[in-house]
Amino acid sequence: MRPIAVQIPHNLGRDEARHRLQHGFANIEQTLSGGLLGAATFTNHWEGDRLHFIGRGLGQRISGTLEVQDESVRLEIDLPQMLAALAERISRQVQQAGQKLLGNS
Repeated sequence: MRPIAVQIPHNLGRDEARHRLQHGFANIEQTLSGGLLGAATFTNHWEGDRLHFIGRGLGQRISGTLEVQDESVRLEIDLPQMLAALAERISRQVQQAGQKLLGNS
């Protein structure tokens, strides 16, 4: 596994940022699969302001957490070896998807 972390600033406040993420996290899930997991299926659940997620596809597993803070969102993602070579690209794309979702594009 290869861990990556992405910090996405926002000026929405914690509640609005969480609301947008609850309704738009599927866009980030699609980015996380890097297109290599094909029909990856994700499960997730919220604990307060922290989202735990797991994605599975083609025998691979992506897991991580997303924590909504007052002025930023922090994603910590564990990528499987199959996607480790693409960690920088995935990190950049997740950053862009998060910024778009939070209105910071």
